[in-house]
Amino acid sequence: MGQGGTSFSDVRPISRRSMIGGVAASIAGLLAISHGRAEEGSFRFGLTPVFLSDDLELLTRLSAYLAAAMDGPVELLTRRTYQEITAMLVSGQVHGAWICGYPYVQFQDELELVAAPSWHGRPLYQSYMIVTAGRPVSDWHETRGDIHAFSDPDSNSGFLVTQALLAQHDLQPANFFRRSFFTYGHRNVIRAVGAGLANSGSVDGYVWEVMRETEPDLVAKTRIVRKSEWLGFPPIASSRALAGDPRLSRFHAALVGMGENPAGREILDLLRLDAFVDVDAELFDPIAAKVELVRRS
Repeated sequence: MGQGGTSFSDVRPISRRSMIGGVAASIAGLLAISHGRAEEGSFRFGLTPVFLSDDLELLTRLSAYLAAAMDGPVELLTRRTYQEITAMLVSGQVHGAWICGYPYVQFQDELELVAAPSWHGRPLYQSYMIVTAGRPVSDWHETRGDIHAFSDPDSNSGFLVTQALLAQHDLQPANFFRRSFFTYGHRNVIRAVGAGLANSGSVDGYVWEVMRETEPDLVAKTRIVRKSEWLGFPPIASSRALAGDPRLSRFHAALVGMGENPAGREILDLLRLDAFVDVDAELFDPIAAKVELVRRS
């Protein structure tokens, strides 16, 4: 990375060792102390820093809906980074979590898909590369030398897609952008680019499109210069270590039945989603291919 920025020479797809090591002393310790916690008391549902995770109304409605649909207490847990929630999910500290396709493909052997959101009729979304509105930029190549905002090191749309794009051209963020930084939130990427703190950014296209409705003045300060191919929407997954917990089947039923329930329909409307649907692991194969491309580069 250029001077004053994050060094990407040490940023690699998260591994079991690096992820757990950064969040807890060891995965063995987490499994020993947390498995019982997840089986007792409230159903624990982890949320990564998705753009509406700080919306108190949404969190309140979601908790109430799940508790009623599952006939038991539900605890929502939010964390600042994808890594923290993924570690809690893999280790069994939470029953389920809304994660990103990037960590899902890396920990696929430890995880089970529960459901994925459907947006405009499909469980797919895109990554956008955006620039400050008004810049005479027509192609992503012209962002060379930019200060670039990424969302999270473990985000598909907010980091991996751009890494893979550059890798296809024998480039890396460190030798393409002048400097880059992580905002730890797609909304924050849009804010950074709109405010001129970054010249360009990598962001979840679903977030950008929804914020164009909910915060049009902010989004109008940015402009799209590239859209990725369609990729598997960030899924909800559970830990295979907790596969025997009967609440997981009720959790699945609550999610896929959300559209048939008035309270659930209101939550989907807030999220601008059609439904939560069943998906196969193959949906995330294109993301796995990007992980491998970056690894080889």
